[in-house]
Amino acid sequence: MWYVIYSKDREDSLQARLEARTAHLERINALLDEGRLLLAGPRPAIDALDPGPAGFLGSLVVAEFDSLEDARAWADADPYIESGAYQSVEVTPFKLVMPK
Repeated sequence: MWYVIYSKDREDSLQARLEARTAHLERINALLDEGRLLLAGPRPAIDALDPGPAGFLGSLVVAEFDSLEDARAWADADPYIESGAYQSVEVTPFKLVMPK
C-alpha cells in the first residue's frame, strides 16, 4: 500500500538539512530503485524552487510499504530526524486514484 510521509521542519533547519542531505537522498533513491517511490521532495518556505536561506518547511514522500508500521519505521530512521531538521513526521495510508 502507498503511504504519505509528511514532515515538518523545525525553525532554522537549513544547516541540519544540508548536513544530512546525502544520507537522506540515499534512502529516497533506494525506494526509487526498488520501484516503491511515487514522489518525493522538499516543501520550500517561499514560492521559489530554490528558496535560498529561507529554507524549507518540510518534506513530502509518497512510497509503498508492506504496512503502516513499516512506513513509520522507515520514516523514523530518516537522517533528517537524527540531524534535528525535522520537528515532526506524520505517516498515513494513501489510496492512489489518479494517475493509474
